[in-house]
Amino acid sequence: MNLNAGILIPDWGGVPLPGVRALVTTRTALQGVSSSPYASFNVATHVGDDPVAVKENRARLRTLLPTEPLWLNQVHGVCVVDVATSSNENGRGVEADASFTRQPNQVCAVMTADCLPLLLATSDGACVAVIHAGWRGLLAGIIEATLDKLNEPPERIHVWLGPAIGSLAFEVGDEVRTLFMQQDVHAQRAFQPHGHESNKWLCDLYLLARQRLMRRGIVHITGGHLCTYTDRQRFYSYRRDGVTGRMVSLIWREVCT
Repeated sequence: MNLNAGILIPDWGGVPLPGVRALVTTRTALQGVSSSPYASFNVATHVGDDPVAVKENRARLRTLLPTEPLWLNQVHGVCVVDVATSSNENGRGVEADASFTRQPNQVCAVMTADCLPLLLATSDGACVAVIHAGWRGLLAGIIEATLDKLNEPPERIHVWLGPAIGSLAFEVGDEVRTLFMQQDVHAQRAFQPHGHESNKWLCDLYLLARQRLMRRGIVHITGGHLCTYTDRQRFYSYRRDGVTGRMVSLIWREVCT
């Protein structure tokens, strides 16, 4: 993983994926201009940051991309959109929690600050996608909905799990554990008791996502080792700070020559 200029570059486990380009920003990327508590490379317009600063940060991000990303209005649901048939024209973003494309130079993007971003690409680089998955989205089936849209053989799909709140920091109530176990008894492995409170658990978002991917036959899964909550210098964390910015995970495909 390359940390140059505050940008994370997925390495896909060393597997070359022709024409696939992806990156994840950190709070220190590209000498961002947002002030505390958003310092410094916040790209979200909905968190209370100075709109002028956000606009400048997005302009700097744009220099790394072939086109403007399709910005989503994320609602912890299961809507998946095709970038080719969607638009940013209303200025509010498309209401969805995942996007995909089979066209070159169309940029899929999701913003996070503890939720899990998943980047997906086929082995031939012909299709790419990105998913925003908090526990509500995972439970609702955002991963499965995205895979259904892609309609690709699972052995052709590669997934990279981006920075999210880690399993030693993500506290949830007993009702969350119960809901996941009602869907899959093996989900109990993703919950560890939290101290002496019988109704509190530490939740492993990464494991929950891996379980769902593997149930769909996907084995090419990398990433999943970063914690937004504990790495204060690099990552925004809503659970840690409350008022804070957002990172963005982006993926697109280039035409292979």
